[in-house]
Order: sequence, then structure tokens, then C-alpha cells
Amino acid sequence: MEEGARSCLLRFRHRLEQDIKPSYLMDHMISDGVINVDEEERIRTQDQAVALLELLLRKDNRAYISFYNALVKETYDDLANLLYDDLPQISANAHKSSSDGWTPHVQMVLSEGGVPQRPVVFVSRPELLNRVRERLYRLQKEPGWVTVFGMAGSGKSVLAAEAVRHQGIIEECFPGGVHWLSIGQLDKPDLLVKIQSLCFRLEQSLDSQSLHRPPNSLDEAKERLRFLMLRRYPRSLLILDDIWDSTVLKVFDIQCRILLTTRNRSLTDSVSGAKYEVEVASGLDENKGLEILALYTKTNPQGLPEEARSIVRECKGSPLVVSLIGALLKEKPNRWRYYLCQLQQKQFKRIRKSSSYDYDALDQAMAASIEVLPDEHQELYKDLTVLEKDIKIPAKVLSILWDLEPEEVEDILEEFVNKSLLFVDSHNKPYLYYLHDLQLDFLVEQNRTQLEVDLHTKVVRQYQQHYRDDPPTSGDEECLYWIRFLTYHMARANLSQELYSLMFSLDWVSIKAQIMGPAHLINDYVEYGPILDKEGRCDNYQFQEFLSLNGHQLEQRPFPDVVQLALSQPPTSEVYRQALLQAQDRASKGKLYVDWLNKSSVESLSRLVIHPHQGSIYSACFSQDGAKIATCGASKTLKVFKSTSGEKLTEIQAHDDEVLCCAFSPDDRLLATCSSDRKVKVWNVERAMLLRVFAEEHEEQVNHCQFTNTRRQLLLATCSNDKFLNVWNLNRPSSQNTMFGHFEPVNHCCFSPDDTYVSTSSNDGTVKLFQVSSANEWKTINVSSMFTESDEEVLVKCSTWTADGKRIICAARNAVLVFDVETSDMLLEIRTSRLSMVQYCHACPTSNLLAIAFSNYAVELWDLEANKKMADCSGHLSWVQRVQFSPDGSQLLSCSDDQTVRVRLNKCVRDGMTGSVLFQSEEMSSRIRCTCMCRQPSVVALGQENGTVQVWSWQSGEGRVLKGHKEQVRCFSLLSHSPARLLSWSFDGTVKVRLRHIPDIEAHRGAILSCHVSPDGCFFATTSADKTAKLWHCESWQCVHTLSGHQDCVRSCRFSWDSRRLATGDDNGEIRLWSVKEGALLKICSRDGKDGMDSLHGGWVTDLHFSSDNSLLVSTGGYIKWWDVEKGKALQTFYPTGSALKKIHVSCDFSTFVTIDNIGILYILQRVV
Repeated sequence: MEEGARSCLLRFRHRLEQDIKPSYLMDHMISDGVINVDEEERIRTQDQAVALLELLLRKDNRAYISFYNALVKETYDDLANLLYDDLPQISANAHKSSSDGWTPHVQMVLSEGGVPQRPVVFVSRPELLNRVRERLYRLQKEPGWVTVFGMAGSGKSVLAAEAVRHQGIIEECFPGGVHWLSIGQLDKPDLLVKIQSLCFRLEQSLDSQSLHRPPNSLDEAKERLRFLMLRRYPRSLLILDDIWDSTVLKVFDIQCRILLTTRNRSLTDSVSGAKYEVEVASGLDENKGLEILALYTKTNPQGLPEEARSIVRECKGSPLVVSLIGALLKEKPNRWRYYLCQLQQKQFKRIRKSSSYDYDALDQAMAASIEVLPDEHQELYKDLTVLEKDIKIPAKVLSILWDLEPEEVEDILEEFVNKSLLFVDSHNKPYLYYLHDLQLDFLVEQNRTQLEVDLHTKVVRQYQQHYRDDPPTSGDEECLYWIRFLTYHMARANLSQELYSLMFSLDWVSIKAQIMGPAHLINDYVEYGPILDKEGRCDNYQFQEFLSLNGHQLEQRPFPDVVQLALSQPPTSEVYRQALLQAQDRASKGKLYVDWLNKSSVESLSRLVIHPHQGSIYSACFSQDGAKIATCGASKTLKVFKSTSGEKLTEIQAHDDEVLCCAFSPDDRLLATCSSDRKVKVWNVERAMLLRVFAEEHEEQVNHCQFTNTRRQLLLATCSNDKFLNVWNLNRPSSQNTMFGHFEPVNHCCFSPDDTYVSTSSNDGTVKLFQVSSANEWKTINVSSMFTESDEEVLVKCSTWTADGKRIICAARNAVLVFDVETSDMLLEIRTSRLSMVQYCHACPTSNLLAIAFSNYAVELWDLEANKKMADCSGHLSWVQRVQFSPDGSQLLSCSDDQTVRVRLNKCVRDGMTGSVLFQSEEMSSRIRCTCMCRQPSVVALGQENGTVQVWSWQSGEGRVLKGHKEQVRCFSLLSHSPARLLSWSFDGTVKVRLRHIPDIEAHRGAILSCHVSPDGCFFATTSADKTAKLWHCESWQCVHTLSGHQDCVRSCRFSWDSRRLATGDDNGEIRLWSVKEGALLKICSRDGKDGMDSLHGGWVTDLHFSSDNSLLVSTGGYIKWWDVEKGKALQTFYPTGSALKKIHVSCDFSTFVTIDNIGILYILQRVV
């Protein structure tokens, strides 16, 4: 060791000996190969810290570096800092001198990527290792897949980790790093959490500007991961450990370099790219098995007793079983014959066996290993039976389960690890522990009779005892485990009443949604629905309906108040009953809540809800006559229903893999389906009979299919990940045109209304238009060029044509773009305020409406002419895959990963509610923009778009016209009632005083957007598109203060009732509070609502009102917010069904609030007391 390093250790020796816990540090150092198992044993028999430092001083530079790295990993940052300045420099030659190319640099790269460390007892398998590395070298030039496959327990994961533990592989093939992700058997919410975690880990290593909110859906997660792997981490390797399902693998089909371990070699058939395989067929050969036993027993392989070979043969080459026996012999080295006899007994008879694995040896080895544990530890080990596969848990969870101190639990777990009965992931802090699948299988088999009643019940009871007051909310690993799996344990223990009480609690909804996101929460209601429904009440349906309407709100940050959201539920709902009780209790302690009094007048917008499939629904479509709906999805089936009643007409087992799309022919006689199995099929609808199969034409999964719109010529278009579009003439036996030009997978194809063109949307960021008659490319629209703000890839999800065929609409990222077909010019861009990606869009064939589906469960309706959102159509419990209008435009269909199809009447969605008119004026010559009523005289002033003001007596019907403004009159304000002085302001930037002869005021350079007169009549304020507000004196008409600082148009203003403060709101959603006397900024209302591209207020701040005591402020925009004036903090938020609230009317006591949204829904809100 260099003198400087040695001197540093001596200098800080006393402090190191006092503070370190050597057992954890030695695990890292053994993995690094700088100390061996014998040395570890010797240290454990002495004062461990003192002995470890003594040993280090006799070692070389590598030992010093390994010790430093171990301190960093175990978060001894202060101690590591003491050693940092004296770290030895490792030369390039020293790098290369390592026999296997494993250097501190490699160790750092693998540690950052979460690659597991070497097992403490490790034997190399050079032949297999070289085969894996040779395949990895083939990924040096291009993306692709290397599959390591073999039976359970054959050492695939260790082999994969060892293959990348090599300087040459890292530097030459994967300089962007290596990233490890353990998968296992997952459902979609769990998989989403895994990828969210990986994306966060990747983004954390970049600058803080790169941090995003977590993706909301698997589609969004796939796009985020694609961008990170291709742009931020080019030439990096993603290792997917223990893949079971091809649908999971498709999420990672992102054109990057992937190494995966699996038991099923055919999984990569479902993905695109170069593919290489390595089979781990037989586990360890005899010599390697003997080598493991020799390492455990610290014996030369040649000196092992004759029983050793028989033991290895009985272990069938399983590294796991050999390690279990080796750990036993390590403690009892004279029991070779005894453990051989144990293996040969085969006394365990399994109820269920896997055909790919011989369980006999494992069962005997596990039984023998458990047998040598102390009796009390055997009982504790049995408790691990309750774990789910592939789940890692911190010691603190077991501390609660076993009712022991955490330090005592760590010692017990260390004993289990040393006996190969448990594995530890030391990359995490705190350490996470887990069982191999085969070990868990053994425990489940042995404890089958006890498992449900006793073991899971024990977990629940121990949790209830520890958290008798409140559930954990810290967000650490222990908290995550309980929040994620408590419902699972209750369900397995048949504790239906406890499960019922937990899941039908708003407190639980709030905690789980905030910590885990709504996807996990919603999945619980679906998964445990059969148990919850046994109680015979409607609570399960009511909670699901609540989550379906508010799921997208639960993605917001800051997290919304769940009680306030629940107050919008029907009065008969259990959700509302709980919310009202909680709101009343919290209101008594000063919290603000509002109840929506007239919500019963708003009916559900979903006319029909169908649950057609088990699993995600990827496509649903109307027949041309609108009478039928076809659906398909992950269940591999095609189903047809009546659109009026949901009655099932047909069910067909359509494909061998997920069915991605279905489409009716223009005469409704045929249905086409396409699938991940690469086939396209055409079916007779009435007879449910297969007519045609196109099995060879596409080389990858077929993403979309569509028939022509007219009956003139029956054509079917299909597009695929193979980058091609095929068009088939179904009137002829075999007729096909293949159209090419895309460089990446084609996601969607769509015929123009007259069938002249077919459009294709691709991951290469373009939409191409092909002439159907000639099969030639007509033009390309470069959609990606419209997204210049970042270098993230632009994947075009789909395209749809307007009814006149003159515009084509594309969905990409979080935007919808409208292009002119002839010129390719972009005419309109809809950048949604949703914190999610656009999944799909469809233009109504009979109107200007556009339906947009989002990854965060929402569907929106937009008017293309007005560029205005017309409605929010919530209702789904998961990401929405597709939307479609019926051919007559009367109905809207949506399908989702929540296994439902919803049909909405388009008229109900658009028109909202109507009421009776009390009085109506005569029709004016120009559009009326604003009104104002005066008491003396009894007149109403009408501001018009042509700049004139009509002053009209609504009692006598007489009126007169006042002119002067050059542009539309924006609004009025009364300066005084007697004599009447009326202030009008306009987009022309001027303020005029009506009914008195006062000179006009040229107030702003831009349009005036609002004006308000102070309650004491001394001042009035104006706000403008020039981003300023101004204070004016009512007598002198002079500007007193110009208020600057807003970054966008200042849309609204309001004086406090004592005339001392002025509130102003802008188009970015920001609200500022000013002193009227000094013109100074007092407060900027809380900025913590900013997320993604959403404004602070969900839109422009359109209206403001103070409470009578000036302590509270209410504001409207995309939603309604209440504020604490002194602190500038948001107190409550109400989310309307629609958006774009314009004005809010407030009662004098600040208890009742009335407003109306853009789809015509009236809100009468009352403070809860």
C-alpha cells in the first residue's frame, strides 16, 4: 500500500474503529476480492473493527480503494471523506493486470447501475461466461437482445452479472453504463412502478433540469425510457432479470441493448431487433459443484471425501442446492454422509411440480438447512412464506412481524444469508432481503395448511398492533411494503371485514394514492372485487366510480385533498358520506371545504359501460350503422356487442397473442383483426367464421388495421413494427401492395374520407400520405420538427382526417397537431394541460369535434374551429387506449386498460345543463360581450363587439347607444350609483367614463383585460395584455402606481374590502398581492402547484374575490382555489367537470360560491361548517 494511504489509515484509525460496523463493509470487500472468507472468519472471532484495520494495513492499494468504496456504499460519508485525499492512483496497466478485467472503475459503473454483487462463495464458469460476453460484443455496433435462458436455479442471474464485470465489455461495448432491473412475475401497475424507479435512477444521474414527474402509464414510461436509453445513455446495456411474460418484454422493445434472463427461450419472438441466445442447460458440472463445496469447507477440491461427488450428483447441478449443502458443511464439516443420506431420502412429495426443475434435491437441502437453525429461528424463517415472489423487504418489516429490535433482526437475517437460506441486496440502504423463487416454492409447499389462516393473519395483526394509531406515511422502503402489500395479506388471510374497512376508507385512498400512485390503488379494487362484493353493498362500485372520475387528479403534485374531491360524489354514496363527516370535523379545526350543493342535477355522461375482457382492451370500434361494438385486447379474443344494451353477440378466440386492433368493413359484414402474433385475420361477423388469414406478410407485430370508408372498393390497410404498410384488396384472392418509407415501426394507418389516400404514423416522427390507387408516397409531414424545445424522440401515435378530408390531425407526446393536407402547413396545435401523453385521437365525421385519449385515464373533447376544450369525459380507471365517434357522430366510444368500454351520448357531453330564461332583450346588431346593472337609474348596460355600449332600461324597454371604443367593449364597472358613473374598458387599451363628461384615459399599450373600483371609491385598477396592472385615482384620473412583475397577460384584479390590498392574476396562473398605498408587492401566492406544462391554476386566472374580513381570497381559472391572504398559501382546490371558469359570484359572508364551466355545468358551492 502507498505510504500516504497507510499513513491516512493510521491517522484516523481510532475514529474508524469506533464508528464502523465491519460485517457490512466486509461483504463489499469480499465481493471485490480484496479479502477472502477465511480472513472474514478470523476477523469475526476478534474485536471486528480493530482486526479489520489491522488486516487492511497489511494489504495493497486495491484494498484501500475497496474499503473506501464500502464506506461510501454504507453511507459513512464523513469517514469516506477522511480517506478521499489519499486514495491511490490506479494506473492503466494496473487496470489491465486484473485477471478478469474487474477494476474499481468497473465496480463503480456496476454499483451505480444496481448490478448485484458476486455471491460470497463464487465459482467461475468460463465457458458459459465467454459465450455470454461474445454475444454482448455483438451489441457493440447495433441494438439487440441477448437471452440467457435455462431452468430455475441454474445460476442465470449470477452469470449475467458476472458477464458485465469486465473492463473490456464496459469500455468497448457499453460506455454509457449498465443498468439492472429485476422483473419477475408482475402485473401492469407493479411493472409501471419498476420502470418509474429506473427512469428516476437514470434521471438522477443527470442534471436537475432533467428530472420529470413519474410517467403515468406504461406507454408513457416506454417513451421516457426510450428517450433516456437512446439519447441520455447511448451505448448502455439494460439487464432485465427473470422475465416471464412476452407482454412485459414488449414494454422494453425500444431499440436499445438488452441482456435478459428467462426460463422461456421464445420470449424474444415478440420483439424486434437482432437476437442472440445462450443456454444454461444443466446447471453446474461436477467439477464446479466440487469447487463450491471446497470453498465452503475450506478444503482443496482434491481433498474432498468420496461423498462429495455423490452430493453434487444428487444436487442435479443446481448452484442453489449445492450452496445450501455447502453452508451446512461449513458449520458441520464431518457430516458428509449424513447430508448425502438426507438428499437421497426424497421424503417430500409435492402437490405441484414444475416440469422444468427436479425439486427433490432442493427439498432435502432446504429441509436440512432449516433443521440446523435454532427452534425459534425455524419459526421465524417459516414466516417468510407470506412473501410474494420477486419482492425484497427491509429488516424493519420483519422487525414488526417478529416483534424484535431491528438490530436483533439483522443478526438473524445475517445467519439466514450465511446459510444460503436468504439473499441480500446490499445496493439499497437499508439492505433488502429476498428469497429465491425455488426457496419460496418450498416454504409454500411445506406450510400450505398454515399459510392462509395463521401466517398471513399474523402479518396483519402485527401491523395493526404496531400502527394502531396511523398507517406509515414516510415513503421509505418499510412504508412502501406495508402500503403496497397490506391488502394482499388481508385477502390471503380471509380477513374480509378488515379488508373492507381498510379499502373503503378515504384515509387509505389518500395515503396509497399519494405514495404509490392511483394505478396500484385501482388495481386493488379490481383484484379484490370478488371479496369486497360479498358484503352485498355498493361500496366497491362507488369507490371505483370515485377513482375513475378523479384518477387523473390523483396524479397531480401537490397532491390534492381527497376529502374535497370526494365531496363531489352523489349524496347517496358512501364516499360522500365519509367525506362530509371528515370535512365537518376538519372545518371545526379551521380547515376550508366546500360542498357542491346541486351536483345531483349533473348525470353521469357514460350511457353504457361494458366489461368485455379479462385484461387490457386495446381497441374498440363501432359498426358503420352504429348498432354494434367490437372489442379486442390482451385476452386474445374478439367480441361483438349491441351498442344499445351491451348484450354480447359474438365471442371468437381470435389469435395466439394479444389482439391489438379490430375494424368493421363499410358494409358491416366483415371484421378484421391484427395481433402481436404477426397475423391479420378477416372474419364473417354474422357467422363468427374465419375467412382469410395473412400470416407471412408482416415480420413483426401488426399494430393497426382499417377498412376503406366507402363500398366502392373493399381494401384493408395494415401496418406493423416491420416499418411497412400493406393494403389488401379483399375482392381478389391475393392482392397486396406494400408501401414503405418509414425508418421506425408504423403505429397507425387511416384512409382519407374519400379513400384517395392512406396516412401512416410512425416512431420516426413523421406522418406519410400514400396514394391508394398507385401505392406511391405522396408526401411526408415531419411532425418531429414541431417539437424543438427538447431532443426527446417524437413518436407519432396516430392520425385522423377531418370530415372534409382537407386536414389531418396527428397525436404525438402531449400534443395534437392539425395540418393542412395540401400545403403540409400546421394550422393548429393543441398542447394539453394534462400531465400525461396523448394516446389516441379521433375526429368526429359530422362536426368539428375532436376526441383525445390520455395516458392518465382522461378523455377530452375539443372544438377544432374554436381551439377550445369542450368537455372532460372522465370515468376510466386506467390509461385510455382508444376513442372513436360513431359514424353519425352521436356517440363516443372509449376503451381502457381498466377492462371496460364506455359509450357516451355526444350531445349530453357537449350541451351540459340548461335552465329557464327570466327575461330576454331584443336581438342586438353586434355580439354582446358584457353587461352591468345600475339601480339609479334602473338600466342595464350592454357592451358590444363593435365597440358600442347600449344603455337599456329593462323596465321601459327604451335604450340609447354610446360610441367611442375602437374595439370590442371588454367589461364595465360602476364608479358610483348616484350620480351614476359607469367605467367601460376595451381591447383598444382605453378606459371611458360613461354618463359623465370625463376625458378618455389611454391606460395601456395592450388590450385592457379587467378593471375594478376600490370599495371606498378612491381608486380603480386596470390590467392589461402588456403584463402590467395600474392603479388610478378616481378624482384626478392620474396613474398612481404601475405594478410590474407578472410574466404573462394580467387577466384579472380585485380590491380587498378595506381598499388596502389589490390582487392581480395572470395567464400563467400566478396571483400577486399588492399594497394599494405604496404600490409594493406583498405576496406571490404559492407557486408549488406548477407541474409539467400545466399552469399554476389549470389555466388563466379569470376572477378574484376577497372575504369580508380580507383574510381569504377565492380565484377561478381551470379550477377554483381558496387562499390565505397573509401567508399566500392555497387552502383548498375544487376541480370542476369542465374547465375555463370565467367568473365566480360570492355571497357576502363568503360561504356560498356560484360559477359555471365551459360545458354549461352550474356549480353552487357552500362552505362546510
